[in-house]
Amino acid sequence: MTQVRGTWLEDEAAQAVLSALEARGAQACFVGGCVRNALLDLPVKDLDIATSARPEIVIEAAKALGFKPIPTGIEHGTITIVGRGSVLEVTTFRKDVETDGRHAVIAFSDSLEEDAARRDFRMNALYADRRGYVTDPTGGVADIAARKICFVGAADERIREDYLRSVRLFRFAAQLGFGAEGIDPVAAKAAARLSYGLHHVSVERITAEMLKLLGAEQPVAVLQVMQDTGVLARILKGASLPVLRAFLALDSEAVAEERLAALMVFVRDVPLRLSKKEQRAFETLQRFAWSQQSGAELAYREGLGAAQAGVRLKAALCGDAPELGGLNAAAEARFPLAAKDLPMLKGRALGDELKRAERAWIASGFQLTKAELLDKE
Repeated sequence: MTQVRGTWLEDEAAQAVLSALEARGAQACFVGGCVRNALLDLPVKDLDIATSARPEIVIEAAKALGFKPIPTGIEHGTITIVGRGSVLEVTTFRKDVETDGRHAVIAFSDSLEEDAARRDFRMNALYADRRGYVTDPTGGVADIAARKICFVGAADERIREDYLRSVRLFRFAAQLGFGAEGIDPVAAKAAARLSYGLHHVSVERITAEMLKLLGAEQPVAVLQVMQDTGVLARILKGASLPVLRAFLALDSEAVAEERLAALMVFVRDVPLRLSKKEQRAFETLQRFAWSQQSGAELAYREGLGAAQAGVRLKAALCGDAPELGGLNAAAEARFPLAAKDLPMLKGRALGDELKRAERAWIASGFQLTKAELLDKE
């Protein structure tokens, strides 16, 4: 029997919850990503527990342990338990009663096998008991060994239950390092056939998946398959894989929003819901790519990181070598004039003069001193 190991398995809070639920006659085990990542020798971040116990029993067990139960998704059987420095998601076994591609009507179940049957991919339908012994109802262990991503049961059915799975298929392939070859051809064809259903999915959920995909170490080959199936065009029409590929060749450490700017460099408005920080980074790089602004000025105004990414993006777009010299000094430069140095001016006239002086200072390579700038008044 397959057994997983790792310090995560020894988490005191998790072990206490599992024991408490078992003491109440319930089946309880680790499930999903923590088991999958342990088998892949990847870091385990989140601990999820699946159980036959109903939510009220989970809450009772948590309180008896002195832990804090939070009914974050109680209507779907999920209780968040906080205790001993850990945060656990505990969900009652479920089966789908009705689905519409976005939301599911579920019923609680006593069967681990029924719970596994409603999960997306076989590698995510893995369960491990307190000692790490794995229960594999769908064949996920073999998929992980083969580094393949296959849907549980019929791919079309799983996607129709939640159309976002058409994107998660590709995200997992990139994020887990399986690459394009790790995408089951049957799954890819189903995603292509049913990609029209993505209009049912909220932009927030799609954005989260795409940023995770773009943040993967090597996303381009997977994005190519995504483009070939037509799924990418459903989400990001006008995407340019050649520019992204060239950009990553120059900046393999670029963050997701910088990669998005490269991918969508020919598209002004991207139909994703970015945070304010992500949106600013995206817009800054995209504007710079098509501007005459120097990399030095960008470094002065937006910082070294933004300038390095911007210069590399412009180089990728034009097919040139990036000119990164002088960016460090520009990022550290400080405009020597302030409003108090021009007491004779006020209001708009003061603002206009400061802007004019700043342009002259930038054009000088940040060399003009305060005295020299005042002499030009």
